[in-house]
Amino acid sequence: MTITQIEKNLQKLISNFNQETFIFDLLLAYGTSKASIARLQNGNLNLFKGPGVVNWKKKVLFKEVFEQDLHQALADLKPQAIHDQRFVIVTDYRQLAAFDTKTADSLDAEIENLPKHLDFFLPWAGMEKAQYAEENPADVRAAEKMARLYDEIRKDNPDTAPEFVHGLNVFLSRLLFCFFAEDTNIFKEKQFTGAIASHTQADGTDLHVYLDRLFEVLNTPKEQRKDLPHYLNDFPYVNGGLFRHKHPSPVFTRRSRQVIIDSGELDWSAINPDIFGSMIQAVITPEHRGGLGMHYTSVPNIMKVIEPLFLNELYEAFEAAKGNPKKLNELLYRLSKIKIFDPACGSGNFLIIAYKELRKLEIAIIYHLQELQRMAAGFSPKSEQMSFIPKSQLSLAASFQVELFSRIHLSQFYGIELDDFAHEIAQLSLWLAEHQMNVEFKKEFGQTSPTLPLKESGHIVHGNACRIDWESVCPKSPDSEIYILGNPPYYGARLLKPEQKDDMAKVFENTKISFNDLDYITCWFLKASLFVENSISEAAFVSTNSICQGSQVAVLWPFILRHSEIRFAYQPFKWANNAKNQAGVTVIILGLGSTSSQKKIIFTNELKIPTSVISPYLVQGSTILVLSRSNPLSNLPKIVFGSMPNDGGHLIFNTEEELEEAVEKDSRIKKFTKTMYGGQDFLYGKKRYCLWIESDQFAEAMEIKSIEERIKKVEKYRLESKREATRKLSNIPYRFGEVRHKESSFIVIPATSSEGREYIPMGFLPKGTVVNNSTQAIYNAEAFHLGIITSRIHLIWVNTVSGRLESRIRYSAELSYNTFPFPEITKERKEEINRSVLRILEEREKHPEKTLAELYDPDKMPAGLRAAHQANDEVIERCYRSKPFESDEERLEHLFKMYEKMIAEEQTRGSLFEKVKKASKNKK
Repeated sequence: MTITQIEKNLQKLISNFNQETFIFDLLLAYGTSKASIARLQNGNLNLFKGPGVVNWKKKVLFKEVFEQDLHQALADLKPQAIHDQRFVIVTDYRQLAAFDTKTADSLDAEIENLPKHLDFFLPWAGMEKAQYAEENPADVRAAEKMARLYDEIRKDNPDTAPEFVHGLNVFLSRLLFCFFAEDTNIFKEKQFTGAIASHTQADGTDLHVYLDRLFEVLNTPKEQRKDLPHYLNDFPYVNGGLFRHKHPSPVFTRRSRQVIIDSGELDWSAINPDIFGSMIQAVITPEHRGGLGMHYTSVPNIMKVIEPLFLNELYEAFEAAKGNPKKLNELLYRLSKIKIFDPACGSGNFLIIAYKELRKLEIAIIYHLQELQRMAAGFSPKSEQMSFIPKSQLSLAASFQVELFSRIHLSQFYGIELDDFAHEIAQLSLWLAEHQMNVEFKKEFGQTSPTLPLKESGHIVHGNACRIDWESVCPKSPDSEIYILGNPPYYGARLLKPEQKDDMAKVFENTKISFNDLDYITCWFLKASLFVENSISEAAFVSTNSICQGSQVAVLWPFILRHSEIRFAYQPFKWANNAKNQAGVTVIILGLGSTSSQKKIIFTNELKIPTSVISPYLVQGSTILVLSRSNPLSNLPKIVFGSMPNDGGHLIFNTEEELEEAVEKDSRIKKFTKTMYGGQDFLYGKKRYCLWIESDQFAEAMEIKSIEERIKKVEKYRLESKREATRKLSNIPYRFGEVRHKESSFIVIPATSSEGREYIPMGFLPKGTVVNNSTQAIYNAEAFHLGIITSRIHLIWVNTVSGRLESRIRYSAELSYNTFPFPEITKERKEEINRSVLRILEEREKHPEKTLAELYDPDKMPAGLRAAHQANDEVIERCYRSKPFESDEERLEHLFKMYEKMIAEEQTRGSLFEKVKKASKNKK
């Protein structure tokens, strides 16, 4: 059941509204079988016997309500949903109020507007709405405080030496620990900032001396301290390495001292320790940050990785084990054996949040065990839901002792980090996370592990993840439950430094993969696929979407799919966070595991779509890979790049005024010029001009002084190039470097186009017009060819298999056009497409004041033009089959099947040709 089908079903329900069958029609609209509905109406599925109420286990509790407030009626009905009904619904058949018992979402809508709210009941169709954690405001405020403090300190300490910058980073991490400690009972309340306010000068001149002495005290056991004033000796011994090394504190002014005191006013107990990542981003230089690929990742984004990777399944196991002490204790044991591994851990963000979420689950399990014991001993439970536990399970509960300690240890968390400072911060961050969760444990159960002195935490290795054997860091066995996760560094193939190229050579050395066009992050995916092969371990990384688009797919994914499969995937979305100078890039999230028959999940537009297979293009269906081609797969005319000037700009007149000025000086110039467009010129209605001189015109053109000057500049520009091929072009300085122009009208397609458009803007240009290499050109094209490639189904194909320039579509001959599967069509069908194309062009001409970019702006597209395109889409799609497609997913599935079939037929023809050729040769 697709979204489109559900929407149509709901519209049909409204137009043929029947009060008596409404709830049954609603269930049918979401794909419930007619047999189940028949049993619900006439059989035993409905637990309520009487009119106006439907009570179906795990599905719905429905009640019609008249002469009562709907919201009050819903509130009254909710407690009666004791059979795991997913939705509670009340209606007076004009208005509907509903409650989702799993997500706690509510719906209040008029019946006639149900199609607008179709996503609310999607769980009936097997599609869950993804739930994302909200950003913690305390994290954002803490990051801002640290960034402000850093800015103030840098004003007074302009030293840029690497040792000083490193020392400043360590200093700030110590400050953050002290802020945290005085708000979490590690220190006394306000002990740190209060001491600064009371024992240092207001002008800040002695603050650095005081802090140096305090940090030395924090690194000294109580029994080794001598002759200290009370206010210093009162601080506890911390240990753990944080204060071990001496780094002189920076100097302060009145203003920066006050910022430290003000920072203490924030409730640091509420922050997530992953704020260290944000702090590092705020303080280290941009070059340092970019060079090491360090990104502060917000908690909601981290949850998008860890929930489908392992957390959701663990909570499902908890739900299944409720009421069964034996299974609950088995789950606790399982938690104690899980390993979490981030092979690009930075300051430990992913490890910290994974640790805290596992501890939260552990607390919930132990609490549930306690409740079972209370009931077995005859006490009433704290939770109302506990009253539904069967007596047989309660008697079993009485024989179990609930042990009040945490089974989850920091030694279960592993990481690799290239930067030594971030590696140290990751260890400290994990300890802070442990302290926070110990505090939560004590609140719930009254006891916890001691806080100080700090202990060594986590297996965080300082090194290069591309060079280290991951199993040497995080050992595994066939039954090891290891979850690899993280946000590895993003570097495009053309932006790699020599050492990163060497890293890739090391990772890919035994794979026979030509990795020169692959992004750096593919190292992590390749190593992860080998790690999870034939094991119960799984991996999930955040990545730029480039590895699932364009030419990288066919190079990388055949190897990965031999060793693993895609278990879940987030289709491209904007990756943003609340860190200072946040990176707003388009990313995907991919989960890998050993090949299995279990259901896979695609996350798209906040929906969870179950499927049996996820393609490397992140769509449902087969794992067919689309390979670059030099010629069209379908019966379409050849496409070429526009002509490349390679002239230093000297053959180009960028404006009409520039050309007119030259013509005024010598009118003969006009004979040697043509109108010229680049991709952006075509989109935004900017006309340019270029010198276009044939070989037999060269001598005549050189008689014109301004042309001669321009051509000499081109010759000089080409001779000075570092590329030999360009230097050779100095022999023909009057011509474009690469000429593909033909004297005919043609279709022009900009090489890049906004991803938000419903159609790719393209069109015809007249004979004699030149386009440069920021376009694609189809010469000798007919109108129906434009109809085919301006269609929505072609855009869907391009969006899926093409590469990207940032987030924009990169339209290429080899992947976008030449691979497009299109069937053979009749002359009559061609004429039908011709008519629809003419209508599109006519609608464009009705708006001469608008550029193509404006016409195809999805928010401003004229209604007539949109209607013309939709009519063309219908014609094009009838070329594929008579039955209309229900969704883009169905269109893609059809296209991939057709692509696979056409490739197979092409290979068969090639094989037959070779056989005939060989037989003919043998005969001779």
